[in-house]
Amino acid sequence: MNVKEYSKLYEPICRKADEVDENLYEQYGVKRGLRDKNGKGVLTGVTNISKIVSSKIEDGKEIQIDGQLWYRGYNVIDMVKDFGFKRFGFEEVAYLLLFGELPTDDELIDFRQVLGSLRTLPTNFTRDVIMKAPSHDIMNSMTKSVLTLSAYDDNVSDLSIPNVLEQCLRLISEFPMLAVYGYNAYSHYEKDESMFIHFPDPTISTAENVLRLLRPDKEYTQLEAQVLDAALVLHAEHGGGNNSAFTTRVVSSAGSDTYSVMAAALSSLKGPKHGGANLKVMQMMEDIRAHVPDYKDKDRLRDYLAKIVDRQAFDRMGLIYGMGHAIYSVSDPRARVLRRFVEKLAAEKHLDDEFELYASIEKMAPEIIAEKRKIYKGVSANVDFFSGFVYSMLGIPIELYTPIFAIARIVGWSAHRIEELINVDKIIRPAYRSVMAEREYTRYELRSPHTTD
Repeated sequence: MNVKEYSKLYEPICRKADEVDENLYEQYGVKRGLRDKNGKGVLTGVTNISKIVSSKIEDGKEIQIDGQLWYRGYNVIDMVKDFGFKRFGFEEVAYLLLFGELPTDDELIDFRQVLGSLRTLPTNFTRDVIMKAPSHDIMNSMTKSVLTLSAYDDNVSDLSIPNVLEQCLRLISEFPMLAVYGYNAYSHYEKDESMFIHFPDPTISTAENVLRLLRPDKEYTQLEAQVLDAALVLHAEHGGGNNSAFTTRVVSSAGSDTYSVMAAALSSLKGPKHGGANLKVMQMMEDIRAHVPDYKDKDRLRDYLAKIVDRQAFDRMGLIYGMGHAIYSVSDPRARVLRRFVEKLAAEKHLDDEFELYASIEKMAPEIIAEKRKIYKGVSANVDFFSGFVYSMLGIPIELYTPIFAIARIVGWSAHRIEELINVDKIIRPAYRSVMAEREYTRYELRSPHTTD
């Protein structure tokens, strides 16, 4: 019997051993997913890195409001408005998240120079590591590369803050190469595309370098780079409770090294319930286009969205992907900000009709969901609804959607790792209530009567 046959045969036995009565969670007051039934997270720590606000208290009642996202005390919307289409902001935000203050001009120049100097990989690393056993799963490719990079670090297990900061800065600088080179290897060996490896330019921004590395001619427009920069800013951090940031905290609390921590965070982010959500949005949009070819037929579009919610269309999961968030209800501030960049880029790309489709779904979906579902809070478009559209307009292959997220979010992970190391000296160890029944042990020969001594 081979392993596939064995696993299929024993799946019912495995399931019977592990299934837990749903009623026990309520009986013991367990917050599944570390959240209550209203989606509010269980308090597991404190942080000075970022803040998410979705409600306020008025006259003793909780009122849902437009979502807010704050980095180190500053409203992200204010920062992105200041960057606008004038300058690149990701490096400025990275400095803020790591060091807690907005940089002066000289501080930002030094910070960018340091990041630029680190945009390199060990000799032959691309050939010997990234190009060996290429995978369509670029997140797994990045994870493999990050763990292998630890072998090149003589101080891999040094948990002093200067050393951890150095490791984090190196990985922040290297992530664009790990992602794009991983895709290029896959594209060449698995899709028979031409192979090209561009070196990053240490004098330009992260967003510009991503496009430079990805495109055969290294060319991009200023607007394209600014839109990608805005997406990186909005994805850089999102509170300590999101799955990958919490993973960063958990693994850091165990005393593990930076490379292992970032590999664990990558593994968390790649899940479709976390960083991979925009992939589902793009698949859903493709399905909608196939069944509603006339974007302007609002009645037909509404009917099809209703079928998706009723589990009669698309993947029959009953979800309009890109709608709703664990915390935000009235609106996701990242989606509100990104929408402005999306609209401008769509105009440049002559994709106004496509943008109109997104805008129509953004308006209709919450109404349809409210009609057909019992929901505890409002539903609105989240950042994943628009980010996939941005990446598609930039010509970024779908395999790189979640890696682009990781290129941004490693900044937040780095900040959380350092904050955890500075402030907490206990390993994170939540409790699980055992509902196991005790049984009398049966000796082997009684379980196997045909066995002889």
